[in-house]
Amino acid sequence: LYGLSAIYELNYHISMKKIIYRNLATDCTKFFLLTIFTISTIIWVLQAVNYLDFVIEDGHGFFVYFNFTLLSFPKILSRIYPFAVFLSFSYILLKYEDKNELIIFWNFGIKKIHFINFFIKVSFFFVIFSLLLNALVVPSAQDKARSFIRSSDLDFFESVLKPKKFVDVVQNLTIYYERKNENGELENMFLNDKSSPDESQTTIAKTGIFEMRGDKKILVLYDGKTINNVNRKTSEFNFSKTDFNISNFSTHTVTHQKTQETSTKELVLCSLIINNLIKDIDNKIKPELNNCTLMNMVNIYKEIYSRLIKPIYITLLVAIALLLILKSKSDHTFKAQKFRIYFLGFISIIFIESSSKFVSTDLIQNLSFSMLPFIFILIIYFYFLITLKVKKI
Repeated sequence: LYGLSAIYELNYHISMKKIIYRNLATDCTKFFLLTIFTISTIIWVLQAVNYLDFVIEDGHGFFVYFNFTLLSFPKILSRIYPFAVFLSFSYILLKYEDKNELIIFWNFGIKKIHFINFFIKVSFFFVIFSLLLNALVVPSAQDKARSFIRSSDLDFFESVLKPKKFVDVVQNLTIYYERKNENGELENMFLNDKSSPDESQTTIAKTGIFEMRGDKKILVLYDGKTINNVNRKTSEFNFSKTDFNISNFSTHTVTHQKTQETSTKELVLCSLIINNLIKDIDNKIKPELNNCTLMNMVNIYKEIYSRLIKPIYITLLVAIALLLILKSKSDHTFKAQKFRIYFLGFISIIFIESSSKFVSTDLIQNLSFSMLPFIFILIIYFYFLITLKVKKI
């Protein structure tokens, strides 16, 4: 009977510890989700107002604007992620301490080192999610957002034109008109096309009006003259009616794929090829990789570091938050300890966000620098072991 009672009591303690750990992890996760989505949404709304320039100044439609703005949300999440993790774990631990619940845990028989080990393991799930977000979701969303601009036909181009004002929101094209009459026609129009460095075309028309033909926007001009200047030779012709295809022009907005919009697989592959770690037989792979040049290697290394190394610092931030359990609120130095931990946490977040500036073109140096999060984590963990007088086995 004594043996059965001991087994029952042991199972009870194990079961209770699992419940305690699960509740704590759930509370941290819930507060993390609340924090990251609340802050990200506020930033997203503020940023969305700035993106109105795509409609007002660059002539893109509201469909392009909406999709571009929506697809910027994952990037905002990735930037807020470290701050949200640290704030969530530190807040929940302080909340449990204020309610004297942590003391109950210690009295119940939960060892602090086991408590720390559990939350270090929990942090790995946050690291994995951050890796997926930074390495897969964000670059894919940014590239998709840029694709909407690349495929945009400037469907709100007409709305950005202003009377008696030279407008050049479209590359190589300047448009001017005097006024819009009751029929919606633009009067006394002037168009200057400089699509080629050696050629230019100037068109003057009495009236013009925008028309949609299929999926293309056409500017129909009436009663005018076109002057062509090719290699300093001038020719001109008069017309009673002519079509000017606006869709042949593009906005000033950058439409080519940037390094941060390139997939992680391509960035890693480019790095391996540039450093001769893998062979590109007959130069077949490299031409297909966007921005894969020796001049761009710093940016490529920075992107790889931000996507694959920065998320590891999440475990460090969780470990810093766990420093709060080393002292109870009854200790007279607890407030000072709390201030130091928050200061250390925010300094760490600032370092994490700015650390990519230390990335260089030297692969060995970058690999050495990438070991820092592991070193910092081990330093704090050893500090836990020493402080709690736990021997490493």
